[in-house]
Amino acid sequence: MPNLSVTVEELAGLGETDLGWSSWFPVEQPRVDGFADATEDHQWIHVDPQRAGAGPFGTTIAHGYLTLSLVPHLLEDLLTISDQQRGTNYGLDRVRFTSPVKVGSRIRMHGRLVSVSRRHDGGLQFKVAGQIQTEGEERPAMVGEFLYLAYGA
Repeated sequence: MPNLSVTVEELAGLGETDLGWSSWFPVEQPRVDGFADATEDHQWIHVDPQRAGAGPFGTTIAHGYLTLSLVPHLLEDLLTISDQQRGTNYGLDRVRFTSPVKVGSRIRMHGRLVSVSRRHDGGLQFKVAGQIQTEGEERPAMVGEFLYLAYGA
């Protein structure tokens, strides 16, 4: 169950809103390996547990872009637009990978609705500021601002 469920019109009327935290999500080696295959990024720090075990983090770490790619899934825990007919990832305003996500750990996202504006095509554009936290780590793994489009019936 999402922290906030709204219609497109209700979303249009929201100002800055804390969306809370998502559920924890495990980051396991098969997902990292699959991402490496999909992106052709097979750097040893991600896919070679033996070599990475002797590396700077003591284990393999997730690709930063894998962490980023999980934002839409984690956002589903935070916000649902109940009458949305079409939604689109519109872009990023800012993203920083501030700490590694070690394979075998769990992550979650804190979100804050920053702004909502009407578009000329009848849709809404909204911005969510997000922070990915790794369980047991003080420093966030990633921070960013994510842009989405939403269209009602």
